[in-house]
Amino acid sequence: MAFKFNRSSNEPMSEINVTPFVDVMLVLLIIFMVTAPLLTVGVQVDLPESSADSLPEEAEPLTLSINSKGEIFIQESKVEYEKIIAKVLAVSKNRTDTRIYVRGDKTINYGRVLEIMGLLSGSGFTKVALISEPYKER
Repeated sequence: MAFKFNRSSNEPMSEINVTPFVDVMLVLLIIFMVTAPLLTVGVQVDLPESSADSLPEEAEPLTLSINSKGEIFIQESKVEYEKIIAKVLAVSKNRTDTRIYVRGDKTINYGRVLEIMGLLSGSGFTKVALISEPYKER
């Protein structure tokens, strides 16, 4: 005795159609890929350009920004010059091997950026680096 299975048009479809799900997930992936880099920038700084290779990132670094007015920011919070080391130590949990990126606006005095980098290095921070924009061909 052989069973014959006939599929009629009245039976509900028992398989899930994953095509719309994949379409939605791809759209969400693209949206997150576009917006993620915009979330990391806090203070508006016009960075100078450089043709140097970018550094690999293991963890999220601590960012110290100096805007065109000379105001200093740690991540997005403004800090006075005298309190830089105390705030950086608090944010880094007293770890002097924390990577610190200094973002200096290209219109401010180069000496001001070096002064802050020297202050950080003199306080025992060993991983202090400058951030620049990638060089654009004109």
